[in-house]
Amino acid sequence: MPYSLYVCLQDEDKISAFSLDSGTGQLTPQAEVPVAGGPSVLATSPDRQVLYVGHRGSPAISSFRIDQSTGGLAPQGTVGTEHAPTFLATDRTGSWLLSAYYQGGYAAVHPLGDDGAVGALLLDRQDTANGAHAIATDPSNRFAFVPQIARLNDNVLEPPRENPGPNMILQFKFDPDTGRLSPNSTFRVEPTERLGPRHYCFHPTQDLVYFSNEQGCSVTGYRLDRATGNLAAVQTITTLPDGFTARNTCSQIYLMPSGQFLYVGNRGHNSIAGFAVDAATGRLTSIRQVPTEAVPSAFGLDPEGHFVFAAGTASGRLASYRVNGQTGALTPLGHLCRGPAARGSAGKPFRQLERLLRLAPSARRPAMIDEVAIDRRLEVVDCWF
Repeated sequence: MPYSLYVCLQDEDKISAFSLDSGTGQLTPQAEVPVAGGPSVLATSPDRQVLYVGHRGSPAISSFRIDQSTGGLAPQGTVGTEHAPTFLATDRTGSWLLSAYYQGGYAAVHPLGDDGAVGALLLDRQDTANGAHAIATDPSNRFAFVPQIARLNDNVLEPPRENPGPNMILQFKFDPDTGRLSPNSTFRVEPTERLGPRHYCFHPTQDLVYFSNEQGCSVTGYRLDRATGNLAAVQTITTLPDGFTARNTCSQIYLMPSGQFLYVGNRGHNSIAGFAVDAATGRLTSIRQVPTEAVPSAFGLDPEGHFVFAAGTASGRLASYRVNGQTGALTPLGHLCRGPAARGSAGKPFRQLERLLRLAPSARRPAMIDEVAIDRRLEVVDCWF
């Protein structure tokens, strides 16, 4: 099945689209869409018919209808926001758009039209703290979580600064009928170590949620109580090889649609860390770290779980890998330098890439829906399938 990959180029006020050959993993430049205001984070509707864009230069959220035959984008609506959104995700029904605000220190909910369009002012706002990195609803659509990192503005390309962050996960109840969030009875989950939870994903069949830890350079698995919406840590495992002591922070986290393998980006070690997921317990076992582009802030899986794509903030290239369905090992396939519009500026890096790579079907066939794990830091480029 053909898919389209969308890449935000914030500083160039545009989104580049690539078609993906689901058999070979080859990416082909498909289209360029001017998007004013510094597009920086992306999300798709559950049916993959609508692309949502968070703007960093002029804080706002926009929605675009996806042309299922060409991958083109048609503007639907825009709503201004007080701060630039750091993360976007719809609820499980596609009726509400949830957003997190790193600099603003809050989470919000916007209602969506019957066609998935954004446009109405925010319905709900919940204060968190600076460093709010993501928000998404659980499979039951009754709970949501906001991870907050342990060191603010932690740029891996610079020496670490002592700028402490909240280092916690906030737990909310979510009402899918009204779209409103409310603090859960146990509001804060605070790690005993300085982990800095950043992004997360849900196991497809077990009551487990996996968080990437930006400062802890690790993954923590939490047991989710489906009745109360409370998280309880069950395992933390490093994303780095033994003996590595240089500067590193973790970025996004993704789980294969089958739930067999999990991947996390290492920025500094510049690798994608892979883990096998025990089918019975959900516990993680390290597979290995595969070298990738420098500072992989954004990466992701295609909806069928056959390929991984990683964007290098410092290299300006988009690397692709084939996933071994039996072992989870990644085999490099090649890379693209920037997007189709950047042919005249070879060597200029992607300004920063956030969120995961997201795919939308580019043929008129039923959409395949995968788990939307969410991740995004405040950088400049975003990739989304």
